[in-house]
Amino acid sequence: MPSNPTDPTALAGGGESGLPEALRSPTKNVKAGWVASIVAINIGINIVFFAPINVLLGLQATEIDAGSKEAILSLVTACGASVALVANPLFGALSDRTVSKMGRRSPWILAGAILGAASLLLLSGATTVGLMLLGWCGLQAGANAAYSSVTATIPDRVPERRRGAIGGLAAMGQTVGVLLGAVVGFVISGNIAVGYFICAAALVVSVIPYVVRPNDPPLPREFRESFNLLDFFKGFWINPMVHRDFGWAWLTRFMMNTGNQMTIVYLLFFLTDVVRYPNPAGGVLILTGIYAVMVIISAVLVGPVSDRSGKRKIYVIGSSIVVACSALIIAVSQNFTGAILGAAVLGLGFGAYLAVDFALLTQVLPSATSRGKDMGVINVANALPQVIAPTLAFISVKLLGGYTALFIVAALIGICGALLVRNIRSVP
Repeated sequence: MPSNPTDPTALAGGGESGLPEALRSPTKNVKAGWVASIVAINIGINIVFFAPINVLLGLQATEIDAGSKEAILSLVTACGASVALVANPLFGALSDRTVSKMGRRSPWILAGAILGAASLLLLSGATTVGLMLLGWCGLQAGANAAYSSVTATIPDRVPERRRGAIGGLAAMGQTVGVLLGAVVGFVISGNIAVGYFICAAALVVSVIPYVVRPNDPPLPREFRESFNLLDFFKGFWINPMVHRDFGWAWLTRFMMNTGNQMTIVYLLFFLTDVVRYPNPAGGVLILTGIYAVMVIISAVLVGPVSDRSGKRKIYVIGSSIVVACSALIIAVSQNFTGAILGAAVLGLGFGAYLAVDFALLTQVLPSATSRGKDMGVINVANALPQVIAPTLAFISVKLLGGYTALFIVAALIGICGALLVRNIRSVP
């Protein structure tokens, strides 16, 4: 046995013949049932993220203090996202080292769902900002433990030639979750507790098809890296000067998600205070439905096209520009018709972006032995905007000229992210 058995280059002359299945580069196509279980988890996780973000937390903040609802919402979402920043790479790294008959990822998917459901039940009875913070932070910890683990299963199991298509299906699951989250916000008729109960049930049910089947190749104990606390936390730093493409890919995703998060974080308040739509929760559902349909269409179509062409960057750049244009449409119109058009354009661009950018990211991971941790670091680019975007949105609305400024700033951030994709060299 080599001194460092988890180093692929130390085995078989740099090959993978001596590695267990859990650490090899995947070559076999995955089955439809496995893909369906991944889509189901994405649906469940995104229901519990977006039903609260789009509607439930806003209604709860309004009940606690209507005059400070924006500040409360920004505080709660920012603190929760701060937890996600730590939870995503932490649980991803722990799953890389997990030795279990269930495999590396399944235990964390199950545990994350249980913690997330318990936190949603706490939120259902929260009547103070403190309890809202505790519940939302607990949910972010649990849901991100599950999300970092399920995200790592794709580079674990899916060959590179199929990742655009599978990424598109995962994006479809994410979008269906966003849509169902809006449905939850609409059908509860102001009963916040019922909304949280529905979310908790959806999260638990969504993980069952995956965890009850032997989906994860187990990691042999002798291939588990030795644990040293200092080295463990040092491992979260991935030097962008050494892994340049990984660094640029992370930065572009961070900027895209910041712009996108700014567009949606105050959507309920935008419809209430600017558009003055008579049923803001219903308006959120309509816009989310239009967005979701367009995301599903573009993700399912563009992902396989990218696989066949072997190109990623041109699709990421083009879709990023389309997303930025959607924010400009809403900024200029500021009525419900413009919001409908903006939602359609946003879905068209973001669906293509989600499918192809995910495939691109899996191709620039630094190491096969730390996919969970590395995908967790990538997922920080999803979570960190939830800290920054509410603050930028609050500043834009209160200090820079209202919602017009908010959407213009979001568009500019997205365009900058699109331009930076050109710096990635190893992926065409």
